[in-house]
Amino acid sequence: MPYASPSSSSTGRSWWGWGAVDKALSDAECAALGQLVPGAADTPRPVPEVSAPALPKVRVEPPAALAPLMSAAPRDRASHTYGKAYRDVIRALSGDLAAAPDQVARPRTEQHVVDLLDWATGAGVAVVPYGAGSSVVGGVEYRGDSHRGVVSLDLSALDQVLEIDRVSRAARIQAGALGPALEDQLRPHGLTLRHFPQSFEFSTLGGWLATRAGGHYATLYTHVDDLVESLRVVTPIGVNESLRLPGSGAGPSPDRLFLGSEGTLGIITEAWMRLQERPRHKASATVLFDDVHAAMDAVRAVAQSGLHPANCRLLDPGEAGLAGVARRGESVLVLGVESAHSPVDGRLTELLTLARDHGGSPTPTKPGTPDGAADTWRSAFLRMPYLRDALARMSVVTETFETACTWSLTPELYEAVRGQLADVVKEVTGAAGMINCRFTHVYPDGPAPYFTVIAPGRRGSEAAMWDEIKSAAMGILHDHGATVTHHHAVGRDHRPGYDRQRPEPFAVALRAAKRALDPAGILNPGVLIDPTTAG
Repeated sequence: MPYASPSSSSTGRSWWGWGAVDKALSDAECAALGQLVPGAADTPRPVPEVSAPALPKVRVEPPAALAPLMSAAPRDRASHTYGKAYRDVIRALSGDLAAAPDQVARPRTEQHVVDLLDWATGAGVAVVPYGAGSSVVGGVEYRGDSHRGVVSLDLSALDQVLEIDRVSRAARIQAGALGPALEDQLRPHGLTLRHFPQSFEFSTLGGWLATRAGGHYATLYTHVDDLVESLRVVTPIGVNESLRLPGSGAGPSPDRLFLGSEGTLGIITEAWMRLQERPRHKASATVLFDDVHAAMDAVRAVAQSGLHPANCRLLDPGEAGLAGVARRGESVLVLGVESAHSPVDGRLTELLTLARDHGGSPTPTKPGTPDGAADTWRSAFLRMPYLRDALARMSVVTETFETACTWSLTPELYEAVRGQLADVVKEVTGAAGMINCRFTHVYPDGPAPYFTVIAPGRRGSEAAMWDEIKSAAMGILHDHGATVTHHHAVGRDHRPGYDRQRPEPFAVALRAAKRALDPAGILNPGVLIDPTTAG
C-alpha cells in the first residue's frame, strides 16, 4: 500500500483520522509529542494513501434508478469504513480496510432514502447510517457476513433548515446538516440550537439524534433529545412522523423510540427542533482546588443550586495538567454563564461563592474580560482529537470513556477507575500510563465523569491492547453502578456493557420493535441487538 505524509494529502476531511487534513500534526510534531510518553515509538506510523488494491472487491451493484446516488470510488469507500475511535484510527493507519462498504449512498431527497431501503430490503443488503462518521463506538462499521453487501448511507446532501417557526421558536431541519451549516442558517434569525458537542464541526443533526448526543453545555439541556419537538423517520415499512407539540401525555413518546436507536429502527430524515435566542451576555471563571474530592463537593453544590451554569467542567489534577491550566497539581473547575436577555455577572458571583465555601480559590479576572485559563482549556478541548491521532501514529494507546453515576457513588467510582484500571493498564502495556478524569456534565443527582487513558503500546498490537483496556473499563463501570456511556452511544464497542445494563424485558421489546420496523434486518446490524434477532 503506498504511503504519503499528511502534508501531501489533499485538503478537506481526513479519510483515516479526525477532522481536517490541514489541522493534523506533522511527522515532526507527532515525534515531539511521542517523546512525552515514555515507551512510545521512535517514529510515527506513515499515513496510508487510499488505493483500490487495499479495498475488498465490490460485491453488489445498485439498480439503474439508484446508481446516480451511489459511489464505489476508493476514497469514498475507505473514508466510510470506520468511525473515529482509537481502534478505527489504528486499523486505518495499518491499511486494514476489510470492512469497507461496497457502496456509499448520498440521497438528495427523502424519496431517495425510501427507494434505497426498498431495494436493500429486497436485495438483502445492509444499510449503515454514517452521519458524518465521527462515531467513537463502532457505530458506523459493518461487522459480519450475513448480508450480500453493505451500503454506507450518507445524508450530507440533506443539509437545509427548511422552515422556521419564529413564534414558537422552532425550526424544521434536515438530518444531514453539519453543526456549522445548521448554525449558519439560524444565525440571521438571531436563533441557535445551542447544541455544541466536541464533534460539532464534523457531525450532523441526524447523528446527534440517533445517538442522543450530549452537547457542550454542562447543565439543564445537556442532551439533544431535550431539544426535540418532533421527528420524521423513514423505516423499511413506512414513514413515521410525530406531531409537533411542546409536550404530551398521550402514551409512550414515538420520538423516544427513535432517539438513541442508532440507525437500527429507521433513518431520521428531518426534525423540528426547539431553538433559543443567541446569548449576548457571557462570563466565565476558573477555580483551583487542592483536594479533588472537595472540588467534587463544590460541583455537587453548583449542580443542586438551580443556577444552571452553561459550563461546569471539573478537571482533576492530571486532566488540568494535560490541558495546561494547572501547574502545581490542583484540580480546576471551569465555570461559565450566559444569557440572551440580562447580565450574568451576579449569577457567576453566586457560583464562585459556592466554590469558595468548599475550599476553592477563584483565579483573579476583571469583570467583563475573558478568563485566560478557561480559554486555554477550551482550545485544548477542541485540539484533543488531533493529538489523539498523533499519539496513535506513535503507537501510544489512548482511550476515552464517559459515564454517569449518582453523587453518592462518585468518589468510589473515581478511585476504582484510577486504581483498578491502572493495574490493568500496567499489565497490558507494561507501563504505569496516565489516567485522568473530568466532569463533562453535571446534574442535581450526579455527574458525568469522562476518563482519559494514555499509555505506550506495542506497534502492531495497539488495537488488541486497547480492547483489553476497554473491556476492563466497562467491567469497572458495571460493578460500580455507572452507565456504560453517557453521550458517546452504544455502537458495537459498548455492546457488552450495554447488554449487562439493559433490563431484559426492555431487550425483548427492543427486539420486537426491530422485527416489526425492519423485518429483513438490514439497518445497522449488530448495533444495540444481535443481527440474528431480526428476521
